[in-house]
Amino acid sequence: MRRLARAGAILSAVALAGLTACGAGSSQEDSGTRPSGESRRASATRGVALKQVGRFDEPVYISGAPGFSKLLFVVEQAGRVVVLRGGRKLSRPFLDIRGLISSGGERGLLSIAFPPDYRRSRRFYVYYTDPEGDIRVDEFKGRGATRAARGSRRAVIEIPHSVNSNHNGGQLQFLGDLLYLGSGDGGSGGDPPNNAQNPDSLLGKLLRIDPRPSRGRPYSIPADNPFVGKPGRDEIYSYGLRNPFRFSFDTVSAFSPRIVIGDVGQNRVEEIDYQPVPAASGANFGWDAFEGSSPYNEENSGTPDPGGTVKPIFVYAHSRGGSCSVIGGYVVGDRSLPSLYKRYIYADLCEGQLRSLLPGLTRATGERKLGLRVSTPSSFGEDTHGHVYVISLDGPVYRLVSR
Repeated sequence: MRRLARAGAILSAVALAGLTACGAGSSQEDSGTRPSGESRRASATRGVALKQVGRFDEPVYISGAPGFSKLLFVVEQAGRVVVLRGGRKLSRPFLDIRGLISSGGERGLLSIAFPPDYRRSRRFYVYYTDPEGDIRVDEFKGRGATRAARGSRRAVIEIPHSVNSNHNGGQLQFLGDLLYLGSGDGGSGGDPPNNAQNPDSLLGKLLRIDPRPSRGRPYSIPADNPFVGKPGRDEIYSYGLRNPFRFSFDTVSAFSPRIVIGDVGQNRVEEIDYQPVPAASGANFGWDAFEGSSPYNEENSGTPDPGGTVKPIFVYAHSRGGSCSVIGGYVVGDRSLPSLYKRYIYADLCEGQLRSLLPGLTRATGERKLGLRVSTPSSFGEDTHGHVYVISLDGPVYRLVSR
C-alpha cells in the first residue's frame, strides 16, 4: 500500500528514519559533497543557493502573515507554531495546541493560513488531525504580533477521517477572502470507498469556503461553488484527488490566478495539476479511475472512467531517483531569483532533489534539477515579500537566495 512515503508514513521523523536521506539536514550538490561556510547550506547552481534561517522540531510548513513582514510562522507537526522575527527564533511559541491533535505518521498539525485582513482581524486558521484522526480546521486570533490569544479557538469545519491514518491532505490557502483546503481520499490504498469520486463526501477534494461565521453557522459557502443547487456537497470546488498534501496559487504567470496541485500518487507515478482557478471549479482530476494520466488498475481498482477528467501537466515515475511522494511548491515570484522567476519549484520526499518546471495549461516544459538537495523535504512556503522557503522534516528551514 502506497502512502505519502515508504516505510509506512511521511510526516514522522521516526517513520522516516529508514528512508534514503540526502544528508543530515544540510543541503548538498548532486555529487553529495558538503559545501563550506555557515551561511551557505548548499552550493549554488544557476545563481541559486539555500540559506538556513532556523532549525525546528519536525517542521512541516512555513508562512508569512499580511501586515507583519518581519515575521515567519513555522508549523511543527506535533502541534506548535513557532515564530521567526527578523531571523531570530522566539522561545515562546505563537500557538501550542499539542493537546488537541494526534501526531505521527501523516497526522499532526499540518498548515496555517492568514487571511488578507489579518493585521486588522487577527484571525488565522490551522489544519490538523484530532485525537480520533478526523480532519479539523479551526480559527484562532492573535493576541499580539507573536502570540495567539488563549481561548480564542473556534471550530470551523470537521471532516471524518478516523478509519485510516494516511491521506489527510493538509493544505490551507487563501485567495482573496475565501479559504481553500485540500483533503485526502480517506486513506488505505486505491480509495476503497471511492471517496474521491463521490460528490457527497468531502474527502479527496479541494474545498472552498468563507471561514467567517454567518447566520449561526461556522462558515458560509460561496454562491458560485460548482455544487451549489446541485447534488453533492456545496463545499466542494474540485474533486478526484488522492492526497493533495500541498497546493498553491500561481499569481505570477498570468493576469488571473491559477492553481497548482501536487497530488501524491499510488504505486507508480506522482502528478502535478495546473488549472486557471475558474476552470478548476467542478473539475474532476481523475483519481481513482486514473493514476496520473493512465487508468488505475491496482489494489481496489475498478472505478470506471467518469469522462471529462483533467489530466496532469506533469507526471514522473517512482523509478526516477528513488522517488516516492511529490511535495508541491510555488511558482516563484521573487525577482531576485531570475533563473527561477515564473518557474514552479517542487521536490520529492524520498529523492530530496529540488526541481523546477515551466507550468502550462496543457503540459509543463523545461523540467530540470536545481542542483540543490534537502533531506526529507516536507513543504515549501512563501513570506509576504514572495521569498520562497523549503523545509526539511529533519529540522532545518531554508530560504532560496541568489548566489
